[in-house]
Amino acid sequence: MNLGQIYNSGYEALFTGISAVALAQITKFFVHLVWKRKVDLRLFTTTGGMPSSHAAGVMGLSTTVGLICGWNSIEFAMAFGYALVVMYDAAGVRRAAGKQAACLNRIIMDIYKQELKEAGGKLKELLGHTPMQVLVGAIFGVVYAYYMHYFFSLHLVY
Repeated sequence: MNLGQIYNSGYEALFTGISAVALAQITKFFVHLVWKRKVDLRLFTTTGGMPSSHAAGVMGLSTTVGLICGWNSIEFAMAFGYALVVMYDAAGVRRAAGKQAACLNRIIMDIYKQELKEAGGKLKELLGHTPMQVLVGAIFGVVYAYYMHYFFSLHLVY
C-alpha cells in the first residue's frame, strides 16, 4: 500500500489517531526533561502529564474524520462525541481517582510507617490530566491531523 491509497481513507484516520498518541507520549518525555531536568523513561508508557495523549489521539482521529467525511457527517459527529467523552474522563474521573490514590497513599504511610508492601504497595497517583493538559493535547491532535492530511495529499498517486 502506498501513501496515495491511505489518503482520504479509514487508514488515514486510524494512522493519524494512533501516531498522535505516540507523538504526544514522546513529547511528554521531552517536556518532563525540560521542566524537571530528569530523565524518566516510564513517561513513554504511563498516563497523565503534559500533553494528554488521550486528547491528542481522539482529537486527531475526529479531526481526520471531519476532513475526510465532512464536518456535518454522522461519522464526524460520532468521532467527536467519542472524543468529548474520553477527554472528560481524562480530566474528570481519572484525575479524581488519582487524587484519591494520593490521599490513600498518605494514609497508608501513616498507618504502616513506610512499609507499603504490607498494604499491597503504593497506588498510582498520576492517572488523569489537568484541564490545561487536556486542552494542549486536543490542540496538538487537531494541528497534527491537519498536518498529516496535508502530508498525505502531497503524496497522492493517481
